[in-house]
Amino acid sequence: MLFFSSHSKSTITILAASLGLFGCAVTDKPKQEVEVPVSRQQQIEAQKVAIQVEEKTLKRKVAIGRFTNETNYGKTFQVDENSDPLGKQASDMLASRLVASNKFLVFERQDASKIKAEQAILKEGELIGVDALILGSVTEFGRGTTGKSGFLSATKIQTARAKVEVRLVDARTGYSFFSASGTGEASTQSGEVAGYGSKADYDGSLNDRAIGAAISDLQVALMTKLQERPWRTDILKVSGNQLIISGGQRQGIKVGDHLSVMTQGETVKSGQTGFSITLPPTEIGKAKVISSFGDNESNEGSIAELVSGKASSTNGSVVFISESKE
Repeated sequence: MLFFSSHSKSTITILAASLGLFGCAVTDKPKQEVEVPVSRQQQIEAQKVAIQVEEKTLKRKVAIGRFTNETNYGKTFQVDENSDPLGKQASDMLASRLVASNKFLVFERQDASKIKAEQAILKEGELIGVDALILGSVTEFGRGTTGKSGFLSATKIQTARAKVEVRLVDARTGYSFFSASGTGEASTQSGEVAGYGSKADYDGSLNDRAIGAAISDLQVALMTKLQERPWRTDILKVSGNQLIISGGQRQGIKVGDHLSVMTQGETVKSGQTGFSITLPPTEIGKAKVISSFGDNESNEGSIAELVSGKASSTNGSVVFISESKE
């Protein structure tokens, strides 16, 4: 015969009730996946089209004309007065990011003398005009070390800070139309307890990271402004109803694109500012891209078909192609 204490009976009662609850629990039926009324392949193709539409951009031509170090940092150790490692580093970082964005055609200007020397050897080539010139400088740069010491412990923090400023200049007029600045900071920390731990020597990589952070701080605003610049390209040849234009797929021009044929406005001098002002261009025709040719960004072109209007100016003004607003 088995005997249970009142405590044991309570425990058994709770267990029984729990089992009863589990036995009565109703599980939800697993949800069944419902196939959309299009095939998987159609979904993939639609996604590709959506990505292409989102990424479509006509590449503007930009160049970094000057990037200097306007701080006292590092100048004491420069043997060659033309040497400017800090400014060159900032310039190279910005140029690399503009190229990596795949939204611009980036041309060299700081190393223009080397390019011209190579072209002289090749006996061919010429420098290309750009839509905007980037001028910039490192205006602030410094390093500092802080730390705390205790009875058996110590910490050491090395910090580098940088500020970079750039402005965009219209290469045709020399007018500075945009400026931006970016700041960046990088630090490293070391510590030891009772003689054990890390001892940090001078960390030169902090300089690189601080300048990189400053470039990152301004690059979004800079790229956005550059893409606001009006895009245009040249008509290389007119053959009947067909136009051969500069630029192709690698520059963002796709088959099926509709483009505007424009005639440049008259240039007049303003008595109020002293600037020579080019009046707004006029649309004289529309064209549709039907094919492209070339194997790289420097030699590719497109063939467009004139669908309305004309491709020549009656007053002899410059005719060019621009992005259609429709």
